Amino acid sequence: MKDYDESSAFLGQWGCFQQVVFFVLVASIIPNGFGVFSVVFLVDIPRHHCLVPEANLTEDWLNAVIPIEVTDGEEERSSCSRYRLDVVKNLSSLGLIPGRDVNLTQLEKESCVDGWSYSKDIYQSTVVSEFDLVCSEQWKQPFTSTVALLGVLVGSFVSGQLSDRFGRKPVLFATMAVQTVFTFVQIFSPSWVVLCVLLFIGGMGQISNYVSGFVLGTEILTGNVRVLFSSMGVCLGYAVGYMMLPLFAYYLRNWKSLLLALSLPGLAYLPLWWLIPESPRWLLSQGRVEEAEAIVRKAARWNKVEAPRVIFEKSSSPVDEVRTQPKEHHNVFSLLRTNNIRNTTVILCLVWFTLSTGYFGLSLNTSRLHADPYLSCFISAAIEVPAYISCWLALHYIPRRVSTICVLLLGGVSLLLIQLIPQSLPSLSVALEMLGKFAITSGTSQMFTYTAELYPTVLRNTATGTCTTVSRVGSSIAPFLIQLSVYSRYLPYIILGTLSVVSAFAALFLPESFRRPLPETIQQMHKRESPYYTTSSLHL
Repeated sequence: MKDYDESSAFLGQWGCFQQVVFFVLVASIIPNGFGVFSVVFLVDIPRHHCLVPEANLTEDWLNAVIPIEVTDGEEERSSCSRYRLDVVKNLSSLGLIPGRDVNLTQLEKESCVDGWSYSKDIYQSTVVSEFDLVCSEQWKQPFTSTVALLGVLVGSFVSGQLSDRFGRKPVLFATMAVQTVFTFVQIFSPSWVVLCVLLFIGGMGQISNYVSGFVLGTEILTGNVRVLFSSMGVCLGYAVGYMMLPLFAYYLRNWKSLLLALSLPGLAYLPLWWLIPESPRWLLSQGRVEEAEAIVRKAARWNKVEAPRVIFEKSSSPVDEVRTQPKEHHNVFSLLRTNNIRNTTVILCLVWFTLSTGYFGLSLNTSRLHADPYLSCFISAAIEVPAYISCWLALHYIPRRVSTICVLLLGGVSLLLIQLIPQSLPSLSVALEMLGKFAITSGTSQMFTYTAELYPTVLRNTATGTCTTVSRVGSSIAPFLIQLSVYSRYLPYIILGTLSVVSAFAALFLPESFRRPLPETIQQMHKRESPYYTTSSLHL
């Protein structure tokens, strides 16, 4: 009885076929890197103050009409109020000088009834300046990011089940098309509400094609190449896209121009349909043995090796089970049917939630790291490269459960220590935050591989999609989580650090998948050693 890895071993691990699949799928991930975090620039808040319409005011009163407020120990012009314009006009016409003849603190203030004037030092325009998402409407600014991430949540959930039902390849390209088209259409949004609707639909295509492409590569590639692809390949492709984002944003400081530049690369991926095959594993799980063999034989021709006369034995267990039950379909409820699968799923969902909340919270917090948001975004993106490399090394040499616990503890402790750093050492706080980002990024990358290795073929994409969906709940609340710093500067770090430590202890009870073949059936998943029923496996 042979599994897929054994049956396709004659292909080798790094022939022409595997190289094409590897690099084409990695390239398909790049738009996700600059697409997901485009909101960092699209909805950033420029410096602003109340607009003062043309009026016959002296220069002294033009400079004084906006009140001075103290924020974090620094004086700055008020963003949401001005002195009553009719009163200021009268005082100016009388020739009185503010601060000398008039005590400004006694003047009545009013809201920005004529709108706002936005600084163009950093941006020509953003969504915030376009639709005036400031002052009483400022809640819409983090909510805009949340809407996009809620779309990612829905897309992750739906695409996982669709690709398990209809195939990895069709769903991959369908979600890429959704991402490209709706990113472009956002340029023409006439209102904030319409923009949010388009962001939600576009978000459905964002990480959804990441998940589909990841699972497709994981199922086609084998051995060390599969580990390299899942831990470094797709992640470095994502990091390259992420690092490209501040470059695009630096030269395109109008939000509509930026969206146009981010949507156009999607057109370059249309020819990839003829290069990327369907997953033979998925075809076998559906009983479509002839189609799976055709793909493997084509791979043999590309690799210039001779295929055996019979590649997949029809009597082998995984295929035979599918053939005897061809109409059995699995969905998200299949993840809850038995104790073993249910417990594994619940713990994985907690870990995914924690890592995603931390990852997006720290990534969206980049504007607070440095006065230059472009530099801040690049630093946050660049830290992911060593994180992915360390993840690859960990996946290659360290058991999955051990490495998962270690990165969670490292990230959690780093974030909890930030509150102990004196304000006179801001660089040390930034270093700890980047260390936490490093650990959380490494853990996020690892969880894709770990999750895919724990579940059988018939549930793999549904499980990955479900865990990703739960993680997107965390990413959706991340924009509001970082707003808690208004009440306490360290509160977001305390919450994220505590979640990480709790998840590290929960991960003690996950099964191990290090250097074991991918399970093809639910029965093979049940046969794996589970720490729920053994005490020895609790020891690291």
